[in-house]
Amino acid sequence: MHEEARAAHTSDPTPVTAPAELVESAARLLNGRTIHKGRSLLGLAGPPGAGKSTLARYLVTELNRAEGPGTAAYLPLDGFHLANAQLDRLGLRSRKGSPASFDALGYLALLRRVTVERFDDIYAPGFDRRLDEAVAGRHVIQPHTRLVVTEGNYLANDDLPWRTVRTLLHELWYVEAEDAVRDERLLRRHLAGGRNAKAAQDWITGNDGPNGEYVKLGRAACTRVVRAGGLPPAPDRGSVS
Repeated sequence: MHEEARAAHTSDPTPVTAPAELVESAARLLNGRTIHKGRSLLGLAGPPGAGKSTLARYLVTELNRAEGPGTAAYLPLDGFHLANAQLDRLGLRSRKGSPASFDALGYLALLRRVTVERFDDIYAPGFDRRLDEAVAGRHVIQPHTRLVVTEGNYLANDDLPWRTVRTLLHELWYVEAEDAVRDERLLRRHLAGGRNAKAAQDWITGNDGPNGEYVKLGRAACTRVVRAGGLPPAPDRGSVS
């Protein structure tokens, strides 16, 4: 499935962007004129294993170090994974990570709230890979937060509600990585999550691969394509960010 599209993207022509340049770009967005009243939203789209969460956490950490704690905040789409019990009810457990396996409208509603609510803490869910479940209230957007970095596979895709999500984002970057690199990362991720080698490879072939090819269809809708290199790993230890 999708073998022709996958082969076309095996060679990645996008040059690696230095981490400092990415932070500088995000800082310009943080300090510049925005489409919202004092708060900007930066979206990161890209296929599974491209490095979206690593880049998002890095940007938030570096901006908060430079501008002060809470200036930037992290809001991942992964926090809106439907619970495994709901996926079982819907017959989607084997397609976890596909568009239908997310509470996409709930994600859109929280983004809308982030753009207009400025006087209270706003809590956002995260995803715990050890539990394989979303966890409520893991991340916080504070009243003084000026930039929210949100990331997820489908932010650039044209189907609803993703098309509406894009209208709330000041910029949307496509995070790109070679397919072989993504597959290696995904294999390590699934092995660490408890799958054996065959089950991990089957999941990449039957689920991550098709999801990634769908994500690639939205690449042209992004305002910038980036390929981050040299970023420190961003382990998910369940801490508030």
